Amino acid sequence: MSDYISSGEQEIQAMLQTLGLQRLDELADGLPEAVRLKDEQWHLPQGISEFEAMEKIRAMAAHNRRYAQIYRGAGAYRHYIPSALSHLASRSEFVTAYTPYQAEMSQGLLQTIFEYQTMICELTGLDVSNASVYDGATAAAEAMLMCVDSRRRRVLVPQTLHPQILRVMQTYGEARGLQLVVLECSDGVLREEVLRPYLDDQTACLVVQQPNYYGLIEDPQPLFARCAEQKIRTVLLVNPIAAMILPSAAEVGAQIAAGEGQPLGMPLSFGGPYLGFMACEKSLMRRLPGRIVGQSTDQKGQRAYVLTLQAREQHIRREKASSSICSNQALCALRAAIYCSLMGTEGLTQVASQCVDHAHYLADQLQRKTRLKLKYDAEFFHEFVTVSSTSSFLILKHLEDHEILGGLPLNDHEILWCATEMNRREQIDHLVELIGEVTA
Repeated sequence: MSDYISSGEQEIQAMLQTLGLQRLDELADGLPEAVRLKDEQWHLPQGISEFEAMEKIRAMAAHNRRYAQIYRGAGAYRHYIPSALSHLASRSEFVTAYTPYQAEMSQGLLQTIFEYQTMICELTGLDVSNASVYDGATAAAEAMLMCVDSRRRRVLVPQTLHPQILRVMQTYGEARGLQLVVLECSDGVLREEVLRPYLDDQTACLVVQQPNYYGLIEDPQPLFARCAEQKIRTVLLVNPIAAMILPSAAEVGAQIAAGEGQPLGMPLSFGGPYLGFMACEKSLMRRLPGRIVGQSTDQKGQRAYVLTLQAREQHIRREKASSSICSNQALCALRAAIYCSLMGTEGLTQVASQCVDHAHYLADQLQRKTRLKLKYDAEFFHEFVTVSSTSSFLILKHLEDHEILGGLPLNDHEILWCATEMNRREQIDHLVELIGEVTA
């Protein structure tokens, strides 16, 4: 209970004295001034009753919109989730489980994490997976940190990287004095001639997203091969559904794979919680952040699960830990493992194939029957960008009026569309018909 009782004035003063500080606000001196709230900026209202609070919440909820169809991705994707998944994942022994600091007391939870790690290794083709991190953007930033050292401080990322992932990587990099170089991609994918000037002993790693932010399929193998010649580490950011039909991270020469696990059985859910998955080759195992669950035997010779490499973790090494991650996202990882088990290899491959079929059908119909045209002449998985002389926002507003969430507007004339197995052909035909009404 002491965790929930606020500190008294004497305790606060004792803490400040121990830290060598005069005021509480000095604790935030490391934060940029632009993001620090002043007392006068809080504007907290007076307390209200539970009845009044519920009225306010209902009024706010009334503004929510439900869409019959969704054609927006850009990092969070609508896939079919088997009904058995939520039933199994909501069992009390899973929902109430916390980070397994005492491995011997958490055998069931450790086994689910071990199974999850095994599936991620199979998906990426790499040797070792961790017990997940917060989300895909965090996983990308952590993968970057695995690659840098005291001499190699430059990180290469293509212009086609998801902008939110790039922002997180920049935040991590600025705090550690890294140099992030954004490489130009004039035709939507990264080319070797753009990469070539940076292939030297100052570059730590190249990070490539597959498929990239615009849905295009990159060709990372020759890029990674050139990096290997200069001992530059390679990171592939993976869409786990696309990975079922594209070459694996290991096959294209990636030493580290990372990505967002949301497509593996997690609903859109207003943006989270999700999980970031990571895997790497064995030589980089000790650089991999987060927890790793291994299989061993107990004193009776029976199978047992243990946390491995614990000495590097923050609950033991604290400030010397390889990462400040304080959760293994166990429930989200469990959902991913259950989803993969329910779908199986054949089911996941069918999902990926239907994503390709439906997205290409949508792109074909838009070009045939509306004034929208594809911006890039390149292969794509389940997302693509269209260009039109009609305002993007006019098109999307017309779709919203018919309970359809259209693609993501990149600007006033470009839209990033997405189609998955959830978008049936007759629905796509209806979408195209509606778009034709405003682009004719």
